[in-house]
Amino acid sequence: MIRIAAEEAWAPKEILERYRKLLQEKPESWDPGFRSLWGFFLGPTERATALVRRIQDLGPQRLADMDATGIAKQLILLSSPGVQVFEATEAVALARDMNDQLIAHLSDRYAGLAAIAPHAPRDAVKELQRAVGLGLKGAVVNSHTQGAYLDDPKCWEIFEAAQALDVPIYIHPNTPPREMIAPFLPRGLDGAIYGFAVETGLHLLRIIVAGVFDRFPKLRIVVGHLGEGLPFWLFRLDFMHASMVRAQRYPGVKPLEMKVSDYFKRNIWVTTSGMQWAPAIQFCISVLGIERVMYAMDYPYQFVPDEVKVTDEMPMSDADRKKLYQDNIESVFRLR
Repeated sequence: MIRIAAEEAWAPKEILERYRKLLQEKPESWDPGFRSLWGFFLGPTERATALVRRIQDLGPQRLADMDATGIAKQLILLSSPGVQVFEATEAVALARDMNDQLIAHLSDRYAGLAAIAPHAPRDAVKELQRAVGLGLKGAVVNSHTQGAYLDDPKCWEIFEAAQALDVPIYIHPNTPPREMIAPFLPRGLDGAIYGFAVETGLHLLRIIVAGVFDRFPKLRIVVGHLGEGLPFWLFRLDFMHASMVRAQRYPGVKPLEMKVSDYFKRNIWVTTSGMQWAPAIQFCISVLGIERVMYAMDYPYQFVPDEVKVTDEMPMSDADRKKLYQDNIESVFRLR
């Protein structure tokens, strides 16, 4: 068995400089979530400077951290909001550049996911096809793109391409968009503590309820943080969705071929990123099955070396532990 970590962030110097420029040039009201996230991490605090140092590195620092925690391989993705915070033309060009940089670092220690620009769907498809052809293992979408979500039919060609290429889409968190974030900010709840899960869980539910998996039954979607809390809601999601369909309450809610929970057991995988808590991991395994749960550290945002012990020491068979750390990731992302 080896340990593979399936949601590990990267952001090179060039994109961080572009983030700084946005912070300087855009008004306070432009994107409060972006300003909250990167206004902090590009600031002077010890936590921020340590993260910026690590998140840029695909060399000795990262490899040393992996060795210190027994991580044999990382699946690298461009950190939130990636290229999606930029206007479409710039985002398309930047995604290609970011992917080329990541492709140059692929090795027995690093696999990677392609950045794409969902607000330019046709270009996103072309870039996904190109990047997968050069060795990347799927796409990362840092949740909403300036308030827009992938359940919009104009984005469905991205799902079609991912299914045809037989690669997954990783929906990674972003801070809530401007229309959603106001109640989160006063108490600092917009980021990883809660806002990420609310916003990304909403995104995944929109995709399910829109019928995406009925249209693309072999599509694979991966979400972190143990499914952003949704596995704990499966009973209620099934009950309430069926009730809404019967009542014909919402024009945008139509009958699905399966229950909401069934898509979690056919099309969706979750990782343990940022959730190294045995009871929660064991719950997700119990309701989704061991084949649906994969290990991730959430490096460097949550780089706590001792947390690896949680999954090392969980009561399970050696075969199941190997699925959690290695087999499932290799299968879903076609790492073999």
